[in-house]
Amino acid sequence: QVQLVESGGGSVQAGGSLRLSCAASRSFSSFISMGWYRQAPGNQRELVASITSGGNTNYADSVKGRFTISRDNAKNTVYLEMNSLKPEDTAVYYCNAKIRLLGSVYDYWGQGTQVTVSS
Repeated sequence: QVQLVESGGGSVQAGGSLRLSCAASRSFSSFISMGWYRQAPGNQRELVASITSGGNTNYADSVKGRFTISRDNAKNTVYLEMNSLKPEDTAVYYCNAKIRLLGSVYDYWGQGTQVTVSS
């Protein structure tokens, strides 16, 4: 079992910045990857950014050049630095961890944190 606790959401004007944090209750050593997803009202949950255990990153086209995912292995924490925010970035952001246990891959989710960008 893994608990993921997000923080850092809030309200900001367009062009502003926010940094989201996700603290895991266990070491990253068993994690395949960690990532951030978001879900706006009426929309499906979508991948925003992810980082593998090897440090490879992946971003949605809509956030490339504006968002940066990083991690601190010593703190078991992954971050999402969001710059040049747009109103369309408004959503609930969820932290995700993919963990391999006994040959199977499991998804764990945080509780979500609201990000609101006003124009």
